[in-house]
Amino acid sequence: MNSDTIKGKWNQLKGEAKKQWGNLTDDDLLKVEGNRDKFVGVLQERYGEAKSKADVEREVDTWNEQHKLW
Repeated sequence: MNSDTIKGKWNQLKGEAKKQWGNLTDDDLLKVEGNRDKFVGVLQERYGEAKSKADVEREVDTWNEQHKLW
């Protein structure tokens, strides 16, 4: 999938991401721009010490299996 397609699909999936991770803000989702690594980083910022990077990556991968973004 090319970057334009990912960004377009990301715009469609922002609401789904907010449902899954309620602590995310609209600004957080704008920062991500459909980039998986940025998404993991923003989730780590929002959830702090409560979740390790490995835990966040697993959650993102599980979420992605449902939505096929990356």
